[in-house]
Amino acid sequence: MLAIDTATPAITAGLVALGDGKPETLAQRVTVNARAHGELLTPQIQQVLAEAGVALGGLDAIVCGAGPGPFTGLRVGMVTAAAFGDALDVPVHPVCSLDAIAADVTSTEPFAVVTDARRREVYWAAYDPTGERLDGPTVQQPAEITEALAELAVRSIAGEGAIKYADVLGLPVVDPAYPSPRGLVVAAATALRTGAAPAPLTPLYLRRPDAMESVPRKQVSRL
Repeated sequence: MLAIDTATPAITAGLVALGDGKPETLAQRVTVNARAHGELLTPQIQQVLAEAGVALGGLDAIVCGAGPGPFTGLRVGMVTAAAFGDALDVPVHPVCSLDAIAADVTSTEPFAVVTDARRREVYWAAYDPTGERLDGPTVQQPAEITEALAELAVRSIAGEGAIKYADVLGLPVVDPAYPSPRGLVVAAATALRTGAAPAPLTPLYLRRPDAMESVPRKQVSRL
């Protein structure tokens, strides 16, 4: 199945075989470039299909990171997933991008995933050692989440926001920084294996977009 994510500065695309055991990554491209989601995502999808020797018609499902993430970048992945799913008539399963990062964390204690939300804020969620979400996702300033992390007994943090604000958060930083195709599929594994209907393809913006109308539109009355 195809797995894609554009909720972070990384443009993630990959083919993953789920099977009955652990997911196996057949091909992947992860390029960190916050300004090139629209330019690179589709070419990367084409590249992983070619590398794995899989035709578009051979896909049986698509997994897409639904954020949280900045409006413009996140929209690229969501729209692309919806378009491929419609054209190929295959289900599109949205997953929380923070859950996808958590799926690749190895920890014996509670941990958190923290990504950059810009505006000096972060998106974050906390997880138990098995990767089950304990709290979040939420958008806050880094200094505002330290108390919550302590109350949840979080002992380490992952994600590019964790790297950027490590001095403020004051916890050890662990891998990974960005979602992987495998992590995305793991986050959707239960629905994929049971054949459950996908959740609504709704992005997790958590806040209003940067671009807003400056003034309300004037109403035009009929003469």
